[in-house]
Amino acid sequence: EELEKSYLLLADMYIQSNKNDLAQELCRKCLTHNKSCAKAWEYQGLIYEKEASYADAAQVYEMAWQFDSQRNPAVGYKLAFNYLKAKRYVDAINICHVVLKMSPDFQKMHTDILAKARAAIKP
Repeated sequence: EELEKSYLLLADMYIQSNKNDLAQELCRKCLTHNKSCAKAWEYQGLIYEKEASYADAAQVYEMAWQFDSQRNPAVGYKLAFNYLKAKRYVDAINICHVVLKMSPDFQKMHTDILAKARAAIKP
């Protein structure tokens, strides 16, 4: 567990320094030891998001969302945002409903994602 924390702390520092390749490698090492580490999946999603690879970001945010038992509204927001960017509007709307059910005050979710996703699927 201490090794995992060390990898994640260093990965966070690398992400802040825009050393995404090094951060990605540390996340992979962390996931080698613990496939269910939601934070490592989340960091990978952040890296993909910074690279504008929204489909890949959504895929790893899905893992973070699952391993976090769908309880972290911030991860849900990032997942829905990347679904929106990847043109997976229905998936974005579904995640928005889950997050808003657990955090009704999350207005940013409604305005930034839900309204845009709904508008995108209307003819």
